[in-house]
Amino acid sequence: MKNIIYSTLLILAIASCSPKNNGQTKDELSSHIDSTVKPSEDFFLYANGKWFNEHPIPASEQSNGLWQLIQDTINAQIKNICESSAAITNVEKGSNKQKIGDFFYSGMDSVSLNKKGIDDLKTELDLIDAIKDVNGIVKASAQLHIFAASPLFSFYIGQDDKISSKNAVFIGQGGLSLPDRGFYFDAEERAVMIRKEFVNHVNNMFKILKYDDKAAKIAADNLMKLETAIAKTSRKREDTRDPHKNYNKITFKQLASSTPNLDWNIFINETGLKNVDSVIVGQPEFLTALNGYLKTFPLTDWKNYLKFHLIRSMARYADDKTFMESFHFYATILRGVPEPKPRWKRVVSQTDGSLGELIGQVYVAEYLPKGTKEKLMEIGTAIRSVYAERIKQLDWMSEPTKVKALSKLNTIVMKVGYPDKWKDMSTLNIDRTSFLRNVMNANKWEFNYMIAKYGKPVDRTEWGMYPQTYNAYYNPSNNEIVVPGCNIIVPGYERKMADDAILYSVIGGSTFGHEITHGFDDQGSKYDELGNLNNWWTADDSTKFYTKTKMIVKQFNDYIAVDSLHINGELTQGENIADLGGIMMGYEAFKKTAQYKNKEKVGGLNPDERFFLGYAFAWMVNERPEAIANQIKSNEHSPAKYRVIGPLTNMPEFYATFGIKQGDKMYRNDDLRVKIW
Repeated sequence: MKNIIYSTLLILAIASCSPKNNGQTKDELSSHIDSTVKPSEDFFLYANGKWFNEHPIPASEQSNGLWQLIQDTINAQIKNICESSAAITNVEKGSNKQKIGDFFYSGMDSVSLNKKGIDDLKTELDLIDAIKDVNGIVKASAQLHIFAASPLFSFYIGQDDKISSKNAVFIGQGGLSLPDRGFYFDAEERAVMIRKEFVNHVNNMFKILKYDDKAAKIAADNLMKLETAIAKTSRKREDTRDPHKNYNKITFKQLASSTPNLDWNIFINETGLKNVDSVIVGQPEFLTALNGYLKTFPLTDWKNYLKFHLIRSMARYADDKTFMESFHFYATILRGVPEPKPRWKRVVSQTDGSLGELIGQVYVAEYLPKGTKEKLMEIGTAIRSVYAERIKQLDWMSEPTKVKALSKLNTIVMKVGYPDKWKDMSTLNIDRTSFLRNVMNANKWEFNYMIAKYGKPVDRTEWGMYPQTYNAYYNPSNNEIVVPGCNIIVPGYERKMADDAILYSVIGGSTFGHEITHGFDDQGSKYDELGNLNNWWTADDSTKFYTKTKMIVKQFNDYIAVDSLHINGELTQGENIADLGGIMMGYEAFKKTAQYKNKEKVGGLNPDERFFLGYAFAWMVNERPEAIANQIKSNEHSPAKYRVIGPLTNMPEFYATFGIKQGDKMYRNDDLRVKIW
């Protein structure tokens, strides 16, 4: 998906307008409180510490908490779909359940997988071995883009940022094996260790490819040199967040002439694109450098680079030896996970990833609660109403800009639950002979589906997630919010309705309020109500807005999340702005409920206490230090802890509720508190 589509992990609850008990005595909020921690010192641990102490991170996971509990529930449901589909005798060939069952069966057949090793990659490896010149590199790269990996650069078809009704070709920086450019040359101890382990990993992968010890070592060392060069000419991740700077539309002829060593006609023809007249280049200087590297680095190095990217992308679907080598580096070294998940969990996850559109149809029919769409739409509409009130009351925004902001707010499309129509995957062939080839076939289908969009009007009804995907996003090009139906799940409320405090902190704030704010964060604010990249602000309004966003960048830059690593406030500012706006909108909406007005207590907690504890419950995630370090370097989201304490320390209502005073760790001076929306 385009990097301007923002996503955030969400927690949603089945809710009603008034709290009900139904005989259930345990309260999910009060029972998690760690009374040894003061809320004024660390509200995140105060709210969640007891649960963390009682539920250590499993050896197969990088974190544990609410998200994991909900994902486990979804995985169990998808497992039932997969197993029941695989068990059907005389299943209709080409049916959804035939494809789901055969895909799952092929992944669970460990005997066949271990017997084959990487034999199913022979065709692609032979293609790379046959490369004779730079044009061969380009041709093989295009093939890998179709079904396996994304070598050299990023490439996709998506909405033109300035003409949102049209699909365009996007080309940008990419082609790295580590999560971010900084891993290749940062001097801090963890990065140095990761580089050393990465070279060892690449060396081992080449041995799996039947290289002898000497050849494997040379290939690994040279691949590291090649990718380091690519990394040095890549923009920093935070610099790729400005849609204006990363929108460089040129003709196809200009693209071809700017990179003479990279024959774009070969690449385009291999992908199946027709009549390409223009492309949008994200980082022109990257393509200029890559054009040079195609000549300065030997052909052998490029062939080894393509082989590694092939086996790296396919290792999870191969034999145990190849899988474990990949797991050791990408899970244990990078994220601190000691052991892999059971095979069934891995195969269920991949079946869902490859055939999610098919599984979604079964999931909606058999598992999604009735009325999900209506309930989510009701909550989203309530939050949008509060947001309109806040915009009208802003003291820093001019009236002309308020009119445009309200117009954009009112035209936001809320897609909730599940799509009204499903994609036609009838041309996808799946059988029980090869898990790896099944994955590649699914990847090819998805790629061809994307390619077919070019030259056609944008389908604004399309979803970018499945109803069983525990996530959500805001897409500025469509000015839309998408909230899949499975987000209705909340552990602890399976047999009763959540009270309004949880409803408005979790669904209202962390979900709809958060996603609506993405339409007005440092990137979303650059798009108008039609989804076009267009400056609709007055100069004075823009100055005031960016003064406020600089404050939140500074706030998060000051947080040290692990070791000596500070959060990157510039990189994470969009999500931090959305968290702050979301929780404020949720609180304002909650104040309109009967629970708040009547000062009703639940679980011994008053409405304000429950609201803020509910927000911490939404981010109840305990993460391994290695995972946090990796996230800080390569992800636009702040670690869970700071998604709680960051926004709350800007809210005077939070201070009043828990008696936060000057001198407390959770206290921020008035002049440092950020208030945007």
